[in-house]
Amino acid sequence: MMEKELIISAQQGSVEIALVEDKKLVELHKQKSNTQYNVGDIFLGQIKKLMPGLNAAFVDIGHKKESFLHYTDMGPLFNSVVSYTKDAVEGKYTANLLDSFELKPEILKNGKVSQITDKRVNMLVQILKEPISTKGHRLTCEITIPGRFLVLTPFNNSIAISKKIANPDERNRLFHVIESIRPKNFGVVVRTAAEGKKVAEMHEEINMLCEKWKTLHSQLLHAKAPMKLLSELDKATSIIRDLLNTSFTKIVVNDRDIYEGIKMYLENNLPEKAEIVQLYKGSKPIFDHYGIKRQIKAAFGTTATLSSGAYIVIEHTEAMHVIDVNSGPKSQRLDQETAAIQVNLEAAEEIARQLRLRDIGGLIVIDFIDMKSNENKTELYNAMRKCMESDRSQHTILPLSKFGLMQITRQRERQELKLDTSETCPSCGGSGKVNASIFVVDSIEKDLNFILTTRPTKQLVLEVHPYVAAYLKRGLWNYKMKWYFKYYRNIKIMENQDLPMIAFKFYDGPDEEIRLKG
Repeated sequence: MMEKELIISAQQGSVEIALVEDKKLVELHKQKSNTQYNVGDIFLGQIKKLMPGLNAAFVDIGHKKESFLHYTDMGPLFNSVVSYTKDAVEGKYTANLLDSFELKPEILKNGKVSQITDKRVNMLVQILKEPISTKGHRLTCEITIPGRFLVLTPFNNSIAISKKIANPDERNRLFHVIESIRPKNFGVVVRTAAEGKKVAEMHEEINMLCEKWKTLHSQLLHAKAPMKLLSELDKATSIIRDLLNTSFTKIVVNDRDIYEGIKMYLENNLPEKAEIVQLYKGSKPIFDHYGIKRQIKAAFGTTATLSSGAYIVIEHTEAMHVIDVNSGPKSQRLDQETAAIQVNLEAAEEIARQLRLRDIGGLIVIDFIDMKSNENKTELYNAMRKCMESDRSQHTILPLSKFGLMQITRQRERQELKLDTSETCPSCGGSGKVNASIFVVDSIEKDLNFILTTRPTKQLVLEVHPYVAAYLKRGLWNYKMKWYFKYYRNIKIMENQDLPMIAFKFYDGPDEEIRLKG
C-alpha cells in the first residue's frame, strides 16, 4: 500500500506543505499566512470597466491589480447573482437562504458582456485562479461553497455526482438522498469522498455549508464593494479537506496552532484518522529532518536525473512548456527500441511528478526518445495516463504525434512554482574567489569573542553548514568544549543546509539574528 504523508512547515509568516507519496515529494504548496486573496474566497466586487474586445470585465475586489472576469466565467446564472446581490445589499431580500428567491432567466451561452451588464454593477464573485504573470486574479460568478463530501452551488437546482463514483446503484442512492435534503434553489455537487456515506453525515454537512451562506448573506446588508465576504480555509486545512482519504498514513506539523486546527478538523470529519497527525518537536528544521529540502534542491533545476542515468530537461517559454527526454551517458546494452521504451516509461513517471510538483499548466509538449513500434507508442501513452491519474488538476493527454511528440494540456489555479536552487556564494559574490576556507573557524571565533565581550545575550546560537558543524563538534576536546571553558557559556551549534559552506550566523536565542558590521 502506498504511504501518503503531509509534512507542514510553518515559519516567519508563511506555511509550506509537502505531499509525499512513498517518500517521494509530489506536491509543494506555499502560502503567506497574511494573504487576503486565496483561491475560493468570495467577495462583493464591482465592475470597473468592460472590455468588449476580450468579452470580459475588470472587477475591483480590493487588490492592487483589477481582477479579470470573462463572459464564460459569469456562468448561465449571472442575472440571478446580480439580482440577489442588489436586493441583499439594499435590504429588499432578507431571507437567510434562497427559498423565496425568484431565479432569473439564464444568459446566452455565446452572448456579449456589454449586453448583460454595465460599469459600477455590484455582484458576488469568487477567486478562480491566483494572479499569473502580469494578470490579476481570475474570477467567476458561479459560486461554490465546498465541503468534504459535497459542494453547495447557489442559484440552481441541479445535482451532479463525481464521475469517479462508478457504481450505478450508489449513484442512484446518492442522487435520491441529496434530492431529499438539499435546500431550495441550491444545487449540489457530490464529491468522490461521499461514496458510501450515511444520510446523517451528508445532512450535517449541508447544514454546515448553509450556515456559511447565512454568514455571507448577513454581511451583504448595506455593504460597500469591494469587500471580502467568505474566506476559504487556510491552505493546510483546505488541502487536507480535498486530499485526505483513508490511504493517508501520517501528517506532521511543526506549529501547535495548525496542529490543533488539523486535529479538530479530523476529529469532526474523519475521526478514525485523528491519530495520524503529529506535532514535530525536533531540533532540526522539519523539512531537513524528513529529507524534503534535499528533494526540493534536486527537483527544481532545469534538469531532472532519473535512477537509470537518463534525464529530462524542462524549459519554459511564453506559450508552452517543453520537456526533452534524453537517454544519458549510461546507455544500456540493449537494442535501441527496447532501451527507448524503458527510458520513456521511466521518464513518464518523473514528468507526471514534475507537473504536479511545479504545478505546470497550459500546453506541455514532450519530446520522448523516438520509437518505431506502434505497440510501444500505445504502451507509453497508456503509461502516461496512468501516471497522471492521481493529478487533481484537469488535464488532457494526446497520443504521440507522427513526429514523436506528446501534447498535454493541464489546468492550474496558482502561479507555477519556480524555485531557484542554485546559490550565489555570499563570500565571493559570484567572482569565484574566496578567502581560504581554513580561516572560517578563525572568523567565527573572532566574532564570538566580540559578541560575548560587548553585549549580554540570553542564549547564543551559532548557525553553520552541517559540514562545519561536524568539524566544530569533532572529538572530545572540540571547539564547543574549548569555548565553554574560555567564556563559561554554552554555545548552541545549529545546522542549516541552506547556508553556504563558509558562511555562518549568530543568534541571540532562537530568533533574533546578531548582525555585525564588518
